[in-house]
Amino acid sequence: MRIAIMSDIHDNIWQLEKALKRLDGVQQLIFCGDFCAPFTLKQIAKGFSGPVHAVFGNNDGDRYLLMKIAAGFAHVYLHGEFAELEADGVKIAVNHYPDIARPIAESGRYGAVFYGHNHIHKIEKVQGTDLINPGEIMGRFGRSTFVFYDLQSRECETIEVE
Repeated sequence: MRIAIMSDIHDNIWQLEKALKRLDGVQQLIFCGDFCAPFTLKQIAKGFSGPVHAVFGNNDGDRYLLMKIAAGFAHVYLHGEFAELEADGVKIAVNHYPDIARPIAESGRYGAVFYGHNHIHKIEKVQGTDLINPGEIMGRFGRSTFVFYDLQSRECETIEVE
């Protein structure tokens, strides 16, 4: 199974629109926080028909409306601060913060841990766990990126949103 990992949209709906157009062949989308305004979640829900798993970031201002929007789409799951998922036999943890993600990866309980927050694209192995920050959709710090992750091969492909 091929999944897309995104983070830190910060209301850049123009970059998000371009990113969503690149999701052919992706079965799931995992979002690591910082939609900012709820309309970005609605844009994701309408632009991607597969399961969407998301956690809150520190800049998600109207959590009530985010939850209400998620509840209006059967394929969108808003997990709160932390998500524990399993897909193709791989246990996955998702949160927003790198300082939380690293110890979770070091625990060895998960095959993959995804996070965002600092907008820095980074893919590494920590004691056999894939620790992945897909970078930012926003593009504030230069590159607008997200990651394709193949659950069977455990290989990553970084996608730059032009």
